Amino acid sequence: MENVSIDSIWKKCLHGDRKAQYHLYQLFSKKMYVICLRYANDSLEAEDILQIGFVKVFTKSHLFSDHGSLEGWIRKIMVNTAIEVQRKNKISYVEPLENEIAHQRTDHTEGDHLHYKDLITLIHQLPIGYRTVFNLYAIEGYTHKEIAEMLRISEGNSKSQLSRARQWLQTRLLKIEALTL
Repeated sequence: MENVSIDSIWKKCLHGDRKAQYHLYQLFSKKMYVICLRYANDSLEAEDILQIGFVKVFTKSHLFSDHGSLEGWIRKIMVNTAIEVQRKNKISYVEPLENEIAHQRTDHTEGDHLHYKDLITLIHQLPIGYRTVFNLYAIEGYTHKEIAEMLRISEGNSKSQLSRARQWLQTRLLKIEALTL
């Protein structure tokens, strides 16, 4: 399937073509895995979310409208699947500020500045409620109203969780900065 457009692959997927589904999976799985990993507790859970998400992509392919991007639609399915998995695992989106996980120091050499990977590591260390709202708002671009509907929480709770996530991250970033001076 070399030099085949995504549109032609997608059309074959709509007709249940397994090779086309595999090819579509190969095209998007790495990007979607990164999204799943942002919401998962670990890599195994991210892989599960990815697999469940792609099953939904293929079983609900008839719901995609050609008005948006296919990648955006798949991304939305992955995010929604991650939230469903959290809900199934009874994840609470209301976490008191004192409920913090152990701080894991990121290794830096003298003079290093915070790198992208370090920031991603810090975001992943956020308590799950903070992390979910932070990802949905700051990275995915959802509004607090949309987040509240998705997570079945109030808009105020969404805003509070985002504020606490930012505060949590800022505290950690200041500690890292102090260590590198």
